[in-house]
Amino acid sequence: MTSFARKKAPRLVSRNFSPALWLVIALFLFVMVFPFLWILITSFKPGEEIYGRETAFRLIAINPTLGNYQTVIDKGILNAVKNSFIVSSITTAYVVLVASMSAYIIARFSFKGKRFLMGLILSISMFPQMIIVGPVFNLFYNLDLLNSYWVTLAYSTITLPTAVWIMIAHFKRIPVSVEEAARIDGCNQWKMLWLVIFPMALPGVFTTAIMTFIAAWNEYLLTLTLNSDKAFHTVPVAINALRTQFTILWGEITAATVIVIIPTLIIVLLFQKQIVSGITSGAVKE
Repeated sequence: MTSFARKKAPRLVSRNFSPALWLVIALFLFVMVFPFLWILITSFKPGEEIYGRETAFRLIAINPTLGNYQTVIDKGILNAVKNSFIVSSITTAYVVLVASMSAYIIARFSFKGKRFLMGLILSISMFPQMIIVGPVFNLFYNLDLLNSYWVTLAYSTITLPTAVWIMIAHFKRIPVSVEEAARIDGCNQWKMLWLVIFPMALPGVFTTAIMTFIAAWNEYLLTLTLNSDKAFHTVPVAINALRTQFTILWGEITAATVIVIIPTLIIVLLFQKQIVSGITSGAVKE
């Protein structure tokens, strides 16, 4: 018998989890899912059941109703969803465009102050919004851009730095030999970026686009400050308005939350493979 035959076969990793581990996993999933389940349940309860001492904690409403949904629709939640979709889509498009060009230059070219520039971009994302909202408001006021979809320009302060850093990781992963081959075939720098490099970095592009879209969708402070007109309110501002002087309208808030979760949930479910692929492919340096 040869030495090769005498070698022990590699041990396979056991996939049998103990009951205790399954219990921990189930408990963790329950803690994560329960708030969303409770929001869905509460959205079908009438007001007297939400605030009632005996009915507040019932899992199933005694008299289920769609009145909360009808009320928030009458108050313009669908217009807020439309505004959020427009603002988030525009923000995603131009942030991905600018981040791609910026990240490519940082990833591929050596220049003085490169590390300082990367640190500066990262530090911008750490600024508290309360610090920048005042100067941004004054700028928009002087340019007469208040109460408009130009709020997307302000969104770059919270989305662009992160997008640049994600794209840098993916551009660094692409071999330089690909660019050299493209140059030999007569491809200039601009065509090489958009016809060769950009398609190879699509997992990172998908990740950047979806993370940017969700960040813009959930943005509250900038829209509240720059768009005081209700016609331009986005989802977070519209939901925050569902209250009176002394009462929080929980039924309407939960109904509105269910409505506004649907678009982002559909996007994540449709592109979940691209999101995971983009995150994992940029995490390993080759």
